[in-house]
Amino acid sequence: MKSSMIIPILVLSALITSARPGAAQSSPSAKIISHDVADKGYLQILSGPPETVTMRSGRVILDPGKSIGKHSTGANEEILVILEGQGEMQITGGKTLQITKNVVAYCPPNTEHDVLNTGTSILRYVYIVAKAQ
Repeated sequence: MKSSMIIPILVLSALITSARPGAAQSSPSAKIISHDVADKGYLQILSGPPETVTMRSGRVILDPGKSIGKHSTGANEEILVILEGQGEMQITGGKTLQITKNVVAYCPPNTEHDVLNTGTSILRYVYIVAKAQ
């Protein structure tokens, strides 16, 4: 396993085991999930309950100049773990966060944002979304 894959798996593992106190849950189980599959576009990693308590995640690969499109976190908070490349997390009506390899970016609840590849090679990252309340 490549060392760049170990960090996201460890992050996911730590988040899986840190359920909110008092939250209804169906006892998710620990697991290893490969995200080096086909190396194209989008790959769902965790789909949410009952696989997890509230968390969803996926791996995204964006070509240069491409974006994922504006969307809102809604009642969730989100982190991006950047594995390769460079880009921007553009917060609607707010700041633009520069994202590069080995950076983790946080996006709070109820925040409209977009992710854009501003580099000359692919932008590869893992996102993790969980209920904020």
